[in-house]
Amino acid sequence: MIYHTKGTCSTQIDLDVDGDHIIRSVAFKGGCNGNLKGISQLVTGRKAEEVIGLLEGTTCGFKKTSCPDQLAKALKLAITNG
Repeated sequence: MIYHTKGTCSTQIDLDVDGDHIIRSVAFKGGCNGNLKGISQLVTGRKAEEVIGLLEGTTCGFKKTSCPDQLAKALKLAITNG
């Protein structure tokens, strides 16, 4: 799945979630490279619902969203749309 982010430095999240909602891969385009690679490694192999619960609502500075929050939104779409 390709998710185009809104309100963040990263512009896109490429992710793969299997039928059991296990995150198989995550890659961010743009944004803080090292931090986003770290987040990708931490969430790979986890259930999407667990990661959504951890990351949803995270903000960045004065923004109302963040790259982790956008990942939570992308994961919600991925598990809703199968």
